[in-house]
Amino acid sequence: MYLEIVTPEAILFSGEVTSVAVPGIDGEFQMLDNHAPIVSLLGKGDVKVYGEMNLEEEVADKFTKGGNGATLLSITSGTIEMKDNRVIVLAD
Repeated sequence: MYLEIVTPEAILFSGEVTSVAVPGIDGEFQMLDNHAPIVSLLGKGDVKVYGEMNLEEEVADKFTKGGNGATLLSITSGTIEMKDNRVIVLAD
C-alpha cells in the first residue's frame, strides 16, 4: 500500500509500506493491503509504520524505531483516509 504522512510543515513520508497502525479516537487500528475505504479522526499516540521506510534526512529525527520492526511517529491529533490502497495521514 502507498502511505503519505503530511503535517502542516511538510510531507514527512511518501512511499510503499506493508501496513500502518494509527491511534484512532476510539483506540488503535491497523490497515493492511486492500483494506476497505475508511476516513477517521486520530488521537494522541504513535503512528506505527511497518515496512521499509527511506526517510529524508531533514525529517528522520521526527521518527523513532519501535518493536517488531515498526517505525514510529508521535502525533497529537489528525485525520486518516484509506482508499484504493492509498493511505493519507494528516497529522498534527
